[in-house]
Amino acid sequence: MKLLKTACFAVAGAAMAAGLAPAAMAAKDNQPSVPIEVWALRNVVNTVQVSPDGRHLLVLKTESREGEHILEIYKTDDMSKPFRRLNADPMEFISASWVSSNHIFGTAWQVKRSKVNGPEEDVREYATYSYNLEKNKFQQVDGEFSIVNILPGEPMEVLVATGRDDSALTGVDPFSAFKPRSYYRYNLETGKRNLVMRGTVKYPRPTFDLEGNPRYVESYDPATKTLKTYYRLPGDGTWTEFGQSYDLDSHENLYRVLGGFMGLAGFKEDDPTIGYIIDNRGEDKAALWEFDFKTGQFGEKLFSTPDADVMGIATSSMPDSTKLVAAVYPGAKFERAWFDTEELALYEQFYKLIPNAHQISVSSRSLDGNTMVVQNTGPKDPGSFWFVKDGKITKLGSRNPLLQPEQLADVEFIKYPARDGHMIPAYLTKPKGEGPFPLIVLPHGGPHVTEVVTYDEWGQLLANAGYMVLQPQYRMSVGWGQKHFDDAYGQHGLLMQDDKDDGAKYLIEQGLVDPDRVAMFGWSYGGYAALVALTREDNLYQCAIAGAAVADPEKVYKKRRNPNDAKALDDWSQRRGMIGINPIKEVNKPSIPLLMVHGDVDARVLYFNFTDYKKAMEDAGKTNAQYLTLKGADHFSRTLMYEHQEAFYTKMIDYLANDCGPGGL
Repeated sequence: MKLLKTACFAVAGAAMAAGLAPAAMAAKDNQPSVPIEVWALRNVVNTVQVSPDGRHLLVLKTESREGEHILEIYKTDDMSKPFRRLNADPMEFISASWVSSNHIFGTAWQVKRSKVNGPEEDVREYATYSYNLEKNKFQQVDGEFSIVNILPGEPMEVLVATGRDDSALTGVDPFSAFKPRSYYRYNLETGKRNLVMRGTVKYPRPTFDLEGNPRYVESYDPATKTLKTYYRLPGDGTWTEFGQSYDLDSHENLYRVLGGFMGLAGFKEDDPTIGYIIDNRGEDKAALWEFDFKTGQFGEKLFSTPDADVMGIATSSMPDSTKLVAAVYPGAKFERAWFDTEELALYEQFYKLIPNAHQISVSSRSLDGNTMVVQNTGPKDPGSFWFVKDGKITKLGSRNPLLQPEQLADVEFIKYPARDGHMIPAYLTKPKGEGPFPLIVLPHGGPHVTEVVTYDEWGQLLANAGYMVLQPQYRMSVGWGQKHFDDAYGQHGLLMQDDKDDGAKYLIEQGLVDPDRVAMFGWSYGGYAALVALTREDNLYQCAIAGAAVADPEKVYKKRRNPNDAKALDDWSQRRGMIGINPIKEVNKPSIPLLMVHGDVDARVLYFNFTDYKKAMEDAGKTNAQYLTLKGADHFSRTLMYEHQEAFYTKMIDYLANDCGPGGL
């Protein structure tokens, strides 16, 4: 591709934040220099994609603080005004994607209930839709479906599966990983579905190739308590079992299930008999391997790194190609080990041309390769969208156009020693000015997830208010090898908590942090960790902020327990606080001040965790706690509306400044 040039015409997304900008305010001690109203915005631009023929661009955006997502379609040869402007009233679009040059496929939602009755029971109802651009007509798909692949060779059909695939939003859920889905070819013109395969307990969620052939599947056998894997060639009607199975009565095999990244990653272009599999094969770190579907044997190890697991692959940015171009693994960002010089050269151009380039991806590209949308996100960029056409690159918009790079803090990838000598990866957000700084230890949720910090709104908000922020990848975090995960077995509130404290101690020893100004804030499992921090002996912290916290793991376990689970999965569930620390049973111990925050329609960590813990604290006579309920908020960030975030951020900043220990943090 020819060298790109930056275009000079008007930015198409600049007007999307019209009317949102609040008055500037001067920085104060413990107060952000950027107003809360800016941080509290939903994503102003959420999705941008170019159609396969390169003629149209879809933009999913929000135009005001309390506004809903609007879907706009532009002609790429005239970006001055939208060609189509659509909404889903009384529902709201939450996703949109081109599946042909004339069709968009996506999901909308609507709040229909006021309370959650059980785990994962959403208060929202979801609808799947198909939109015909030429006819300017929506068609609701009967049922709830997600795209499996767009079947590039069949422009009028796509492969869909029952249910939503929210794994990117919700993390790996071992309790649903083996629930069967059914698969259909959906005709975009007629709206008719033809069954391809109905998932079963033995073959629940197969991986398909681009031609729509089921090729690989993992399943849990309740009779033998084993994880088994099967594969087949295109056109085969039966499955062949891998030679290796995994006993899930043994906790050493949990990383394979809970990590969620091992298994088939893709197929070799032009040779469907060769696949790419991520597996650790008895080693500590997972590597990328070739696999021969004809012989059932592993072939060449294509890439590994001693510092992290290979967690995925990147394929060609050309939409009709499955060519392997890179292996992906965690580090300062999601790093790429490149195999393809042409794709590498393309990305190197983007890194030179896009300001504050950090984590860049070609998110969509036309079939002829000449038109594309490129995304960037990083410490100095909350998420920007760039349009490439005719050798020119133009900024289209930003997830938060009111934040300027100079207002955002640097983030450094570090490693520090835990007390047993094990090295803990971490991300350190550095406020402007000279230290030592007050510190917020911000552990991620999960805990069995991957956290690679590119742009983190909470970390940036806190750094803007003058706090250093440490995001430790404590033991059980995924992507750093099996030992890093296995060491945490049964260690909720114990060794896992030590890892967090050891990070704070390391920064104090380095002279970066004031030892009398340290707090912990976390959400979900991170909220659990914040509650554990309340009552630790020789406490490092002046206060804790617990968001959506698992406050009573024993009660959570009993509500979710599946009697058919393998022993290791069941033990793992119990060890998330029944064995280890259960915060609600610790309320009589001496404690530091607490701010507790929870959405009252949280379907992942049910609201009883908040109300039961509040009552236990009050019964114990603890008066050094404050409580905030976010009305109508669920667990995950996409359900947090402007009013939720404004209330939460305002309370958090005020609490840290005034009520976090003597005189505030």
